[in-house]
Amino acid sequence: MLAFIQTGGFFMWPLLACSILTLAIILERFWTLRKAGVAPKDLLSDVLTRLRDDRMTLDYIRSMQSKNGLASIFAAGLLNSKHGRHTMKESVQEAASHVIHELERFMNTLGTIAAISPLLGLLGTVVGMIKVFAVLMESGAGNTALLAGGISEALLTTAAGLGVAIPALVFHRFFSRRIDELVVTMEQQSTKLVDALHSDRDKSGATK
Repeated sequence: MLAFIQTGGFFMWPLLACSILTLAIILERFWTLRKAGVAPKDLLSDVLTRLRDDRMTLDYIRSMQSKNGLASIFAAGLLNSKHGRHTMKESVQEAASHVIHELERFMNTLGTIAAISPLLGLLGTVVGMIKVFAVLMESGAGNTALLAGGISEALLTTAAGLGVAIPALVFHRFFSRRIDELVVTMEQQSTKLVDALHSDRDKSGATK
């Protein structure tokens, strides 16, 4: 591996750094963007059951507030539910914006790596070809070893740049799609919670 990097020249080192960073981001995003962690399937039903049975406590809300994803959005809404539908919706939207910001963490970095890695590879290719032409000017076409070294450096950096960029781009698209799905799910669940709380209160108010 070290010989491969050394053969590719200087630009293999930033590409190696990009590949390590890409792998770290991919593993972290796989863990963070789990649906069970961001938007648990049974969370809404559990909250509604507690509300219906009058078992919703401040401690339970605080425990949700300390979590990430949909739980923190629900906590923000429940803490402000007594101030009316409009205030509750605003608090839910504010909490959701923070959650979405966390979901999108490192996505710009991953997209940047996908964009610059081929350029780094291309730059290494250009430098390698410059070396080839320098050898041709000094020694002619007879020094095949030096020519092969320059061509090898050019090809290796191109391959390495594409090898880093392609997975980075694929997973950037994959995680972007997953974030969109999670955001839609959280919006639907939050709307159901707001509607469930305030439709019940509207009915009780109308009855009185």
